[in-house]
Amino acid sequence: MDPPPPDAPGPRPWENRASRHGDSLVLFRPRWDTLIHPRSQEPFERLVLEAPDWVNVLAETTEGDLVLVRQYRFGSASVTTEIPSGVVDPGEDHGDAARRELREETGYSSERWTYLGHVDPNPAFLDNLCHQWLAEEAVLTHEQDLDPGEDIEVLTRSPEEIRHWVREGRIDNALVLTALARVLDLRRGST
Repeated sequence: MDPPPPDAPGPRPWENRASRHGDSLVLFRPRWDTLIHPRSQEPFERLVLEAPDWVNVLAETTEGDLVLVRQYRFGSASVTTEIPSGVVDPGEDHGDAARRELREETGYSSERWTYLGHVDPNPAFLDNLCHQWLAEEAVLTHEQDLDPGEDIEVLTRSPEEIRHWVREGRIDNALVLTALARVLDLRRGST
C-alpha cells in the first residue's frame, strides 16, 4: 500500500515492520514494535505491554446498594475503594470471569447480568480491554475466596453515598469511574 501524501488530513495507521518480546513481567509482557510513521516514513520503536483482558463488576444488591471493595494497591501505595474486578484467565469468557471475580472477592452472586461494554485501559501502551458488567439483585451466597496476595474488605453503599464519595475523591480509580458512569449520574452537584 502506498503511504498517504504528507499533507493528507487525519492520522493514519502505522505499519508494523518488526516486533520483539521481553521477559514476562507477571501481569504484562513487554513488546517493542518497530513502526513506520505514515507521513515521514521514519521508523520508530514503541513499547506495548501485552496484558490479559480485565473485568469490572457493578453489583447491585436486592436493597439497591452497590457492592464495593477496599484493598491496598501497590502502584499508589494506598488503600482504595473500588468495585470488584480482576483478570480474565486464559481461555475464560469475560462474562464468566466477572461472575467468578464477584463471587471470589465479595461472596456475592447474581442471576441477572448485563454487559455494559468495554473500555481501553490505556491504548497508548496497553493492548487489552476492561469489560464492564452489571450484576443486579446480587445476594451474599458464599464466603470470600481470596487469592493469597489479596486482602479485601467488602462494603455496600447507596448510589447517593457513592456519588458523594466520587465528588470527594474517595473513589478515583479511572476504570471504576467509567463503569460507575455507565449506571450512575456522577456529575458534580448531582443527586
